Order: sequence, then structure tokens, then C-alpha cells
Amino acid sequence: MASDNDPFGGKLFTKFPSEQQYPENEEYQAHLLDQYKLYVEMADRVSARRQTANSYFLSINTALLGFAGYVTTKNTGDQLWLLGLTGIALSYLWYRVIVSYRDLNSAKFKVVHEIEKRLPLSPYDAEWEAMGRGKDPSLYRPLTHVEKGVPWIFIALHAFVVLRAVPLGHICGLFH
Repeated sequence: MASDNDPFGGKLFTKFPSEQQYPENEEYQAHLLDQYKLYVEMADRVSARRQTANSYFLSINTALLGFAGYVTTKNTGDQLWLLGLTGIALSYLWYRVIVSYRDLNSAKFKVVHEIEKRLPLSPYDAEWEAMGRGKDPSLYRPLTHVEKGVPWIFIALHAFVVLRAVPLGHICGLFH
């Protein structure tokens, strides 16, 4: 069984040749439900990987800033600007990872909503509807909006480390 209404260009639901029609019965529904469960599980695993990535970048950034603070107390911060630039680069990469996971999750849940149209219940679509489809901040504020801000806070902190390590007079002298 396949649908001509597939919003994914015919990629979601398989079209069977007329001589190999998929039986439209309990077997089809059972296979559809099994594939749905597997797909939802995979979407959940993406969310778990996203959390692991966030924990990793948070740990690295915290360690870099802690080390920068330690080096500052020892008056051996000649190369501190390099540590700050490393932190800025890592924080920007973290921001891009967050955006990538957001896009991947959005696509996965569009597919989940389409599969749900063929099932007796559509819990994820109903949940999304209950949250105003993400358009009403009083009902739902995506975690990604908060999540994307954290790397920028670290970028600002690492920029402070760079500016503290390289006196403003040195920077201005480069342009004369």
C-alpha cells in the first residue's frame, strides 16, 4: 500500500507494483506499527546523542575556563589568548551541532506525524497541537532557543580571556 499524498516525494510510503500488492489488513498495520515504534526509538536516540554532545561541550568549555583561571593566578598566561581562541572555536562548533540536531529532530518528527496519520492514534501530533505547534510561547518555548544561547555565553567568556591576555594597546598598535 502506498500513498500519492506522501509529502516526502514518495519516499516515506513504499509503492508496490500491482502484481505485488501489500495486503491491506492486520499484517500491514502490524508492520506499520513495528516500523513506527522503531522510528520513534531512533528519534529518541538522536535526542540522547544530542544531550551527550551538550554535556561534552559543556565539560570542555568549563575545563578550558577553569584552566585559564588557574593559569592567570600563576602569572604564566603568555599563551592564554590561544586558549581563549580554542574555546571560541569549540563553542561555535557546539552551536552548529545544536542547530544540526534541531534540524534533524524537526525532520524526524515530520515523518512521525505522517506515519501517525495511518495509525489509530496520533499522540505526537496531538501533543504538538496542544503546544500550539510551537507558535505560542506561553504554551511552548523550544529548548533549542535556550540551548543555542549557552555556546554564545561561552564565546563571550572566552573572548574576555583573549582580550585580557592581549592588552588593548597591543591590538590598537597592530593597525598603526
